Amino acid sequence: MTGPSEVTPNRALDPPAPAEPHPPELQLPPGRLRSASLLVIAVLMSLAALRLASDVFVPLVVGVLLSYALTPVVNVLIRLHVPRGLAAAILVFGIIGGSGSIIYSLSDDAISLIETLPKVAQNLRHGLDVQNQKGPSGTIDKVQKVATELERTAEENNSALEPERDVAKVQIQQPKFNIKTWLLPGSLTLAGAAAKTTAVFFVTFFLLLAGNNFRRKMVKLAGPTLSEKKLTLHALDEIDEQIQRYLQVQVFTSAIVGLATWLSFLWIGVEHAAVWGIVTFVLNFIPYLGSIVATLAAMLFGFSQFGTFEMALLIGGTELLINFAEGYVLTPWLTSRATRMNPVAVFVGVLAWGWLWGIWGLFLGVPILMVIKVVCDRVDDFKAVGELLGE
Repeated sequence: MTGPSEVTPNRALDPPAPAEPHPPELQLPPGRLRSASLLVIAVLMSLAALRLASDVFVPLVVGVLLSYALTPVVNVLIRLHVPRGLAAAILVFGIIGGSGSIIYSLSDDAISLIETLPKVAQNLRHGLDVQNQKGPSGTIDKVQKVATELERTAEENNSALEPERDVAKVQIQQPKFNIKTWLLPGSLTLAGAAAKTTAVFFVTFFLLLAGNNFRRKMVKLAGPTLSEKKLTLHALDEIDEQIQRYLQVQVFTSAIVGLATWLSFLWIGVEHAAVWGIVTFVLNFIPYLGSIVATLAAMLFGFSQFGTFEMALLIGGTELLINFAEGYVLTPWLTSRATRMNPVAVFVGVLAWGWLWGIWGLFLGVPILMVIKVVCDRVDDFKAVGELLGE
């Protein structure tokens, strides 16, 4: 009698091995994908329009910002029973007259400072040569000495082969750098700048004269429902408050930086200290980049005047200390947390607007980003952008 047969397992009846899990794929609904594509196209077309029509948009934005800054003063004059048109005219012509008088009083110093640019480059090159001679001679110095010796030997051989001739040496003397001659070919550019400045003051005057008319029209255009009108009104109020506060803080801190720079440079003995005060006042409106440019320029001109790296470092360190105290102590103390922006977003935004509008984009980048943040905080689909721009 045979034993029980061995039962072989049937692998066909075994349950299949579980499949390896695949990472979840991001699939957008067709409608949302189409909306995202349209949004990208709209953003690209807007950037192209802003870049191509910068001559129109830049004076308009500057005029709007000036009207924001001057509206509180106009309201004070109106409370003193001054007509709105007269108050707007007094402010606009006062700014024109004050700016013109400051520019005229400092024009000679500014021209003298600009005319020293070739001397600055020459002194810097001479100072670097002196420092190289004082230090240990490296590989580059040895190569330079060998090249000089070879050049001298070649000149001696050529002079020995050529017959002696009475040849008068002619030395070409470069004309002195004159800022007025340099500016003459750019008169067309100056005329364009004057036209933009005139447009800025006209836009500012008309906006101050209009008062709250544009606000009421924006509320009417917001939509037929009461919720849409209320949302638009709240956004406009927040834009007014943040832009006015930003401009007030920026003007105050820039004035402090300019005054501190003028007094510090005057104490050190830097030439044209008043011009440096005005330059730092203007550059302080550019976040991060303005203080860097002011510090490097002050160091360069300081080295040209005193001829030592120690004095250049003293001047640059003084300017850096002033900007550090303003940027990390004074401005955060005067600015509420609600109006602060993400430093990375501000830096990238300033670079982007500088690419779009040049030097004007550097000045206008932060106010425009603040307006974008207020609008994004009010719209549900763009709240992530507002969160990204915030601190």
